[in-house]
Amino acid sequence: MKPIDPQLVQNNLSKLIGKNLYIHLETTNGAYASHRDQNFFSAGAFIRNVELTFTQAKISGNGPYRIGLELEQGWVYSEGLTDWVIDDENRLLFAGHDSEGKLAIALELSETPFPK
Repeated sequence: MKPIDPQLVQNNLSKLIGKNLYIHLETTNGAYASHRDQNFFSAGAFIRNVELTFTQAKISGNGPYRIGLELEQGWVYSEGLTDWVIDDENRLLFAGHDSEGKLAIALELSETPFPK
């Protein structure tokens, strides 16, 4: 992965407008940290292989970045993104890493389903 270049990301997101895609979106603040600290509040979210088509896509911020995908029914929004790549399967993958390099958020878009 490489640091996000907002213009390159916007260009690649725009190419996906109107296409039927699969999304993987995951957040974590260290789900297992509560095993080390009973006072640590752990929260996260996970969706995988949900089909969607967006009508608009925007990246904003100065880093970490936010990506909003407008759907006919509403929005998908992710915040805290720092890195990205287009992989060998032409999937658009984003990650947000904290100051220690730990993954805090992942947003992935693909024209084919992700492995289970």
